[in-house]
Amino acid sequence: MLKQVLVLLVAAAFVASASAAGCPFAHLHSSDGENNNPHDVSARHHQGPSYGVERLGDRAQPGYAEALAALDFDAVRADLRELFTTSQPDWPADFGNYGPFFVRLAWHNSGSYRVSDGRGGVDGARQRFDPERSWDDNTNLDKARNLLAPIKVKYGLGLSWGDLIVLAGNTAIESMGFPQPLGFCAGRIDAPDGTESLPLGPSEEQERVAPCVHNGDCDYPLGTTTVGLIYVNPQGPDANPVPKLSVPRIRSTFGRMGMDDLQTAALIGGGHAFGKAHGACPAGAGPSPHDDPENPWPGNCGSGADKGKGCNTFTSGIEGSWTPDPTTWSNSYYRLLVDHTFALHKGPGGAWQWYVNDTANGPTYASACNASVQEPIMMMTTDLALLEDPIYRQHVQKFASDQSALESAFAQAWYQLTTRDMGPATRCFGKATPPAEPFQHPLPPPPSPLANFSDVRAAIRELISQKPGTGQAAPTISQLARLAWRCAGTFRVTDYQGGCNGARVRLDPQRSWGINRGLDQPLALLSSVKQQFGDSLSWADLIVLAGNTALEMAGAPALPFCGGRSDAVSDGGSPFLVPLVDGSVTDQPITWQRDAMSLLGLSSRQFVALMGGLNSLQAQFMPIKQPATSNPAQLTNDFFMSLISNDWQKTTVNSQVLYKATNADIFTQQPNLALIWDAEYLALVQEFASSEDRFQSEFASVWTMIMNADRFDGPTGNVCM
Repeated sequence: MLKQVLVLLVAAAFVASASAAGCPFAHLHSSDGENNNPHDVSARHHQGPSYGVERLGDRAQPGYAEALAALDFDAVRADLRELFTTSQPDWPADFGNYGPFFVRLAWHNSGSYRVSDGRGGVDGARQRFDPERSWDDNTNLDKARNLLAPIKVKYGLGLSWGDLIVLAGNTAIESMGFPQPLGFCAGRIDAPDGTESLPLGPSEEQERVAPCVHNGDCDYPLGTTTVGLIYVNPQGPDANPVPKLSVPRIRSTFGRMGMDDLQTAALIGGGHAFGKAHGACPAGAGPSPHDDPENPWPGNCGSGADKGKGCNTFTSGIEGSWTPDPTTWSNSYYRLLVDHTFALHKGPGGAWQWYVNDTANGPTYASACNASVQEPIMMMTTDLALLEDPIYRQHVQKFASDQSALESAFAQAWYQLTTRDMGPATRCFGKATPPAEPFQHPLPPPPSPLANFSDVRAAIRELISQKPGTGQAAPTISQLARLAWRCAGTFRVTDYQGGCNGARVRLDPQRSWGINRGLDQPLALLSSVKQQFGDSLSWADLIVLAGNTALEMAGAPALPFCGGRSDAVSDGGSPFLVPLVDGSVTDQPITWQRDAMSLLGLSSRQFVALMGGLNSLQAQFMPIKQPATSNPAQLTNDFFMSLISNDWQKTTVNSQVLYKATNADIFTQQPNLALIWDAEYLALVQEFASSEDRFQSEFASVWTMIMNADRFDGPTGNVCM
């Protein structure tokens, strides 16, 4: 069932995919008044109609970019260091140091990220809102955010909650002895609410799009095996404390975050170098913020003024520290795993946990409640699971004997954990930003000098206009529009991945996707233009400009063009963007279309206009060659007219389920008919059917947004603005 749901979800992305950014760089809409000198700075500014001027920065509050640029991050770090060792009576610090608490806060904000759709992660700081704030795994993290609140207020707009949470985690790790600075990509933009986390669950949205039959064994596209946990149940699957059974769930869950086995082993042990788990008694933490916003997680252990806090804290139900010195960085976690055997016990919180076999003579730590009392170190079932897999065990043994190897692996994995949802390194701000990492899929510099795009545009027009019998095949308008759409339409606003910059559509795996069948032909036909302009013209710029030119020849309003893209030499990022079906969709509820629309950053108006344009030009993938309108060479509102003026009957053509107009020889797919089955979409269909100018204007706007969505210039900027 879940695989079927995912197939339909991704199929929705075939018919609705876009972004929220864009504007021109070298605007080429007519020969009148054009600046044809590509080296002239004035050619880099917008000329003519302003389509798609929305930017990613529109998600930020006015003045955020300026406030961020003026922020003194060193001063923030200094305030954080002072906070770490200033214990507060409302929520006392374990061992007199809040550092481990903020490591957990940063980890649990970041760890919700999933590669399946780019949702989750710390960008947006949505853990401040439900559903994330009430997840079992986030118990008592409201107290960590409360501790940070005065620093957030002090530095104001320029210090987003997302940046503050990550910076607190980084600074905490460094302050506890990590020997090298951790990379920090500043510029996270806070979300106004928790809407974007609803698909993570638990919620009606999650149940409609990605239901989990058994919570504890949830499958892709969900990021974890258990909705409400960051990773897996630390006691074992369904609290079954058999370490070996946790191995596949650990590998699956971390894999859904984009982590490999080395990174997984480094993150688990590196994170567990610090702090302790809390399970003072079996009575639990009390109601969550969702259930009792006035007094969330008060804690039911203990009594009097110390009830529910300090020595009486309940979080996971597991009690104890992993290492003898939980406020100092070391590789002791791995050494303890390798050097000792462990026995299963029920801890004071009523949860399964493991102690060293010879507890009386085993390693201990000074109690967080009373430093003169020694407590035995413990391990979770999921910790011991690392010894039950040959690959994980190899990494554990390496880290136990080579702390520098651990530090190198942990630094990289931690940066990826806290940064994966920020997209390419070009979105990062600040002097602490390291060079681009492989997970950011860096691109080579764009050509220099750039081609004269007016000349390129003229060459494309000439190619399209080739007459039969001239000895050179001409690409069709539909082919070039579809090529540009498939190149740029992989963009997703959730983690800023995808898009046409890099022209990965010409590389494996994208060129082998079923949805991209037939794109080799327009690419081959464009090769003569690419050869004509050589290294000064990237494939990415050529594909986008060819799409724009074709649309204009089909009757679209003048489309601004933003040059300066570069070409990827390999494609490591697309496996996470791969469509899981070939475009043949037989049944697709509107809820999944709306989810895909949200994932890709489109409003309902933009979505409907985009659908109309792609179907009007037959630039949408169809499993068989059948017309969607009577004239696929013209951008008209005929598609909308046909939707509302025809009756549609389900039919099968070459084993493919389609819908045929009863009074015309035109076909469509079920997702298109959802435009007239949904009341909101129907109103827009009727509007565009009544005004071709309004439709073309809206289509030009959303098209330009899609083409320029991945042209990042810092956290909020776009080079095309």
